[in-house]
Amino acid sequence: MLAERPEPDAAAGAPALDADRALALARRTFEIEARALHALGQRLGTEFSDAVRMVLGCRGRVIVMGMGKSGHVGRKVAATLASTGTPAFFVHPAEAGHGDLGMVQPGDVVLAISNSGESDELAAILPALRRLGTTLVAVTGRPDSTLARHADRVLSSAVDQEACPLNLAPTASTTAQMAIGDALAVALLDARGFREEDFARSHPGGTLGRKLLMHVRDLMRLGDAVPRVGPDAPFDALLREMTGKGLGFAAVVDAAGRPLGIFTDGDLRRLIERAERSADLRRLTAAEVMHGAPRLVRADALAVDAAGVMERHRVTSVLVVDDAGLLVGALNSNDLMRAKVI
Repeated sequence: MLAERPEPDAAAGAPALDADRALALARRTFEIEARALHALGQRLGTEFSDAVRMVLGCRGRVIVMGMGKSGHVGRKVAATLASTGTPAFFVHPAEAGHGDLGMVQPGDVVLAISNSGESDELAAILPALRRLGTTLVAVTGRPDSTLARHADRVLSSAVDQEACPLNLAPTASTTAQMAIGDALAVALLDARGFREEDFARSHPGGTLGRKLLMHVRDLMRLGDAVPRVGPDAPFDALLREMTGKGLGFAAVVDAAGRPLGIFTDGDLRRLIERAERSADLRRLTAAEVMHGAPRLVRADALAVDAAGVMERHRVTSVLVVDDAGLLVGALNSNDLMRAKVI
């Protein structure tokens, strides 16, 4: 049992907080909503797979509708469907009765969400939706409601009680509605063979989009920005090229432009540590100091794959080559970090 609420603190002008009661209410909310979802899963039947089949066979789009809190859930459900391969958008029932019904076309599937199933605004447009020739899937807590009677399929979102202590505010019921929408989206994306690449195409601004859509060619340095010298280049020319381009390395290429090796800031430090005091490094050539077998990637490779090459081989730069093996670009870890690939 929950303790009674403390009386408001008149002097402070705000209710006093009972921390133990707040925690108890939070746990009670989780328990009630968890029970509601468990019951939802237990009673789910063929009507759900029928609804999925209707959406898969839809010639148009999924139009999600709902009033009040159900409308807020509906907006999220429409967004989830759209981002996972099912064209969908939300239409407000009240606005639909004043012109927005023109957004709905024959062949569309209408996913109508209402806990009571008696929302006036939604009920008013049900005959019009029928005349349009849409398929109506209802998500409602009352299978005997007006909405349910008009629907081709009914998905029950009924709950035994709301998490609200007054059993009034939509809480467990909206959680059930949201879960049904998520379940539909998951079943549909699986049936469509929706993959990570498809998800990335609808989320180009997100982390996954950057990882799966961005290629090396989108980030690599090109032309004169790529530090390179021939194998016979003297050591001081190699250093000028490396420091002048600011990438921390220089590629060593043959006359045709094929990479033979690479010389990095790390190679320079190690060379200085090993050299005798009397040694004149200026007499060395690029071929004598380069690190052979540089790490190469193709321009059409995913940027995240280039990051994987750097991580596996513990390097901070890779050379980019074309189909003929010619040097066409360069990429370092800073380029990947700026693009938020890593």
